[in-house]
Amino acid sequence: MTVMTPKFGLGASVLRLEDDRLIRGAGRYTDDESRPGMLHAAVVRSPHASARFTIADIEAAKAAPGVRLVLTHADVAELGDIPCLGKPSMADGAEFASRNAPVLCKDVVRHVGDAVAFVVADTAMQAKDAAELVEVDYEPLDAVADLKAVMGEGAPLVWPEAGSNVAGRIHVGDKAATQSAFENAARTVKIELVQNRLVCNYMEVRSAIGEFVEDEDRFQLTSGSQGVHSLRNTLANVVFKVDPSKIRVVTRDVGGGFGTKAFLYREYALVLFAGKTLGRPVKWTADRSEHFVTDTHGRDNIVTGEMAIDENGRFTGLRIDIAANLGAYSSQYGPMIPWFGMSMATGLYDIPAIDVGCAVYYTNTVPVDAYRGAGRPEAAYLIERLVDKCAVELGVGRDEIRRNNFIKPEQLPYKTAFGRLYDTGDFAGHMAEGMRRADWAGFEARRETAKAEGKLRGIGMATYVEACAFPGSEPAYAELTSDGRVTLKIGTQTNGQGHETAYAQFVAEALKLDYDRIDVRQGDTDDTPTGGGTGGSRSIPLGAVSVRRASQALAEKLKKLASDELEAAAADIEIEGGFARVAGTDRAIDFFALAAAAKSAEDLKAMGEFKQDECTYPNGTHICEVEVDEETGVVEIVAYTIVDDFGVTVNPALLAGQIHGGVAQGLGQALLEDTVYSVDGQLVSASFMDYAMPRAWDLPMFDFKTRNVPSTTNALGIKGAGEAGTIGAAPAVMNAVADALRPAGVGHIDMPATPSRVWDALQAAGRA
Repeated sequence: MTVMTPKFGLGASVLRLEDDRLIRGAGRYTDDESRPGMLHAAVVRSPHASARFTIADIEAAKAAPGVRLVLTHADVAELGDIPCLGKPSMADGAEFASRNAPVLCKDVVRHVGDAVAFVVADTAMQAKDAAELVEVDYEPLDAVADLKAVMGEGAPLVWPEAGSNVAGRIHVGDKAATQSAFENAARTVKIELVQNRLVCNYMEVRSAIGEFVEDEDRFQLTSGSQGVHSLRNTLANVVFKVDPSKIRVVTRDVGGGFGTKAFLYREYALVLFAGKTLGRPVKWTADRSEHFVTDTHGRDNIVTGEMAIDENGRFTGLRIDIAANLGAYSSQYGPMIPWFGMSMATGLYDIPAIDVGCAVYYTNTVPVDAYRGAGRPEAAYLIERLVDKCAVELGVGRDEIRRNNFIKPEQLPYKTAFGRLYDTGDFAGHMAEGMRRADWAGFEARRETAKAEGKLRGIGMATYVEACAFPGSEPAYAELTSDGRVTLKIGTQTNGQGHETAYAQFVAEALKLDYDRIDVRQGDTDDTPTGGGTGGSRSIPLGAVSVRRASQALAEKLKKLASDELEAAAADIEIEGGFARVAGTDRAIDFFALAAAAKSAEDLKAMGEFKQDECTYPNGTHICEVEVDEETGVVEIVAYTIVDDFGVTVNPALLAGQIHGGVAQGLGQALLEDTVYSVDGQLVSASFMDYAMPRAWDLPMFDFKTRNVPSTTNALGIKGAGEAGTIGAAPAVMNAVADALRPAGVGHIDMPATPSRVWDALQAAGRA
């Protein structure tokens, strides 16, 4: 039987509608924007990781050509600090005591790139030249940048008044039950891993335009973001201390977000303050070097995991100890990220007892916050590397130990030891399908062929689960406009995922309207009263349901309006192709006339909202096959297979793009990306000359398939997919690398498995 792909709605493989204008260069990114009389800004940044400072002279900068304003801390002292909004409860029940970043530093800087002064001039080059004329006297202090160093005795204090670099301690689980599991275990297995720090490196660096609109008596910020409402609310309530109605935030096109563009940065407050002070728009745009030392970094953990196993090879207890780097300040959600990971520590396994502790530390480094996956990649990496080690030490198959310990379909819905409620899935099913597609059974023959060619070949798998589309809602607003078009407004924010396309599918489905007559609008606090933004793979699971409901509600309103005009029952009205028609007749009215016939604006508007009470839990299997060149240490990915359960697929083409991109980021972490600080806190890998990003030749062709089991917590059965590729990739790659190196005597290797690291490990194993 032939299955027809739908043209509209759920399951339609519609090509990205936004690509036409983006490919033609018609996109509107923040740095493309200009305003009459617009000025430009530059930030004076600390060259030291830790120092006391005084600003000796700003007169030379103020007198430089084109300079309009020089701001220091004293000028902006009235502004509130950049706040930490995500504060987990501490192990002792206390609230996390955050250390917030000032808009401009006063007396002390705490990482290279910390903001000291702000210069505004007629041109960007004049602002940068004048910034170099600001005289700052620094008294360098001892710094600490490395997690192992900060945990040692006598480490310099980032916040001396705190008396310790420990920001707090988090705990989840049952210590007593876990201790009992270990005391009664037939076998225990332990692993220690490093989660390397990552720099986001989206294609579009951050930029912001600040204005004060006199006739409206309010600020306007234009900037690339992952949600305008959060920026508006924090700027209003915390930084400027005004009513949110006094600030409008606008986001146009965004060239990548990945979590890092979700946050409020100091430059946004500075351009607004300067714009009001000068009565003219002020633009600031980062360069790539600034991105490395200002935009939040990701990951950076050291973790030890230990599994208790009974005589039947069943997991009975899991004990984890995490050290997490927060950087110099408590970033917006930074302290919560380890907690997110801790909540997913058991993965897809039926582990009855867990004991997970995490100490979070301040260091003299760029703050750490959510980066694609936000704690869940860290959790999946630990459990999947540990499970592989359990299989090796017990002498059983890596698939066998997983199959033996998976949560079974008949156990669902299943509440984990943390309290996460997995609703649906067939975990052994997608692993088996992945193994079949990857020809797992034929691998040993391929290993022998590679060995004959002087290569080490390995295969690895990772099964993963993540929590996403967190409880909440995302209202959507649909409207028929006077030109016969339909406008959809929603408070999520596309960063390149294809929201214009996905949302338009549901509008088109309800109204049987061509895509070129649908306008999707995001990124303006004036358009929607609220908005949760984009993050945690929430936009489609929550937003799409609301869009469908809003579109269906609009269709009903239009049928009612048409029934009055056509003197027919609303139940007899059909809507298609921009017309409302009495079924079975030629009596019809087009959308233009329908809009003109409305007695009030509300006749042409509809709102839809879906409120979700529980997370969704996408899951799947990644299988990676690698070859390692013993002479050079180069790792080549020769095959990569993915079988995922996303509940329901909205658009297969968009989904494949999300998964491919996510896997690429995971491969980057596993094999290439390494953020290196010197002992005195200088970021050594602060450019693309030193920080390796994945190139096309680093990536294999992906074999991607879905094996969906619809979610019961989502109205459309959708589970979410934006972060999944990143979560499954790193452990699959590193398990494959470990499998390749094990016959050569290499017992352990951490990310990134760069050629030099692999070669060193092989040489050390050879000497041993």
